[in-house]
Amino acid sequence: MNPLFEIIRREVAQSGILPFARFMELALYCPVHGYYEIKKDNPGRHGDFYTSVGVGELFGQLLAFQFDEWLETLNPQPSTLNLVEAGAHDGQLAGDILTWLQLNRPELFDRVEYRVIEPSPRRQEWQKKTLEQYSSHVRWFTNFHSIAANNSQSSTPTNREHATKVGVHNPQLNGVVFSNELLDAMPVHRFGWDAQNKKWFEWGVAVDGEKFAWARISDTLAPQSGERGASENLSPQLLDVLPDGYTIETCPAAEDWWREAANVLGHGKLLTIDYGFTADELFSPGRTRGTLRAYFRHHAGDDLLANVGEQDLTAHVNFSAIQAAGESVGLRTEMFSTQSQFLTQILEKASKDDSFGEWNTNQTRQFQTLTHPEHLGRAFRVLVQSR
Repeated sequence: MNPLFEIIRREVAQSGILPFARFMELALYCPVHGYYEIKKDNPGRHGDFYTSVGVGELFGQLLAFQFDEWLETLNPQPSTLNLVEAGAHDGQLAGDILTWLQLNRPELFDRVEYRVIEPSPRRQEWQKKTLEQYSSHVRWFTNFHSIAANNSQSSTPTNREHATKVGVHNPQLNGVVFSNELLDAMPVHRFGWDAQNKKWFEWGVAVDGEKFAWARISDTLAPQSGERGASENLSPQLLDVLPDGYTIETCPAAEDWWREAANVLGHGKLLTIDYGFTADELFSPGRTRGTLRAYFRHHAGDDLLANVGEQDLTAHVNFSAIQAAGESVGLRTEMFSTQSQFLTQILEKASKDDSFGEWNTNQTRQFQTLTHPEHLGRAFRVLVQSR
């Protein structure tokens, strides 16, 4: 018997019906048995999905070029610069970034402290093995609070007093905080529309024999996603014609994470690259089943409750909600674009620099895969905010 199935079954027995967000959290992140705990090689040709990192080292190199520009223009310029990556998986992206900086920006490399946010001890071990040659430049933290506590201990009494007054965890973390394909894997709440009663209800998970099954938890006035509810984007006129069972997802966890990241940032950039839509795109009347999908061996499926721990679960990010979350704590939105537009802008700047040497066919192939609309260029969106 699948041990994760039994763990979830026991939680269902205690609660009656388990909110889908909790089911997704356990399916992906349960210690020892969750999908991201047991599958180190889930990205790539032999895994369940492709990522930009898996295309080759060019993705990390282009990010490193952009990070160099952002870090060099920080004002005021701190003595130590921070690159903070959340969701580093096996550490390959961090390795590509650090390798490029060491080879092409050695003075900056010597000043950079690369911090990895990773709550899983098992994934930390994968990352430490990958980044062994950079052990003196990389530090691991379980969450943003642990970074804030570390910085608070090393800051001056004046800075600690200032942080308390302004309500910011750490005004001295200066640099770039970023994630790549992290927010789309955060647990979502799933809501359905009851057309007869004109009400939203939340989908939960129950046990049906030797399998999991969908069950309604309760009626609710409107599915909330942090400060933004879906009803903002679905007018009363539209609600009148929504089909019965129309489904959406909300992800308060992603918005909370973004606000935490913003509160750690003193001066610098907050960046995410992920699958996603604006709220208008996300809550389209034509998108009747939501965006939540299961991925197994590069095939998307709709049976979200099957094969727990063996398939990936992902939902498109609501970038309107994420952008609003950052702006609510004082960040300024600098860019919202496709990955194709973002990387093309970096390459245009890099073409005036000799750091990439003579462009070869391998780099061309990687860049086309990263930016072509039929590959990864259009599917991924990029949000950049700053303080």
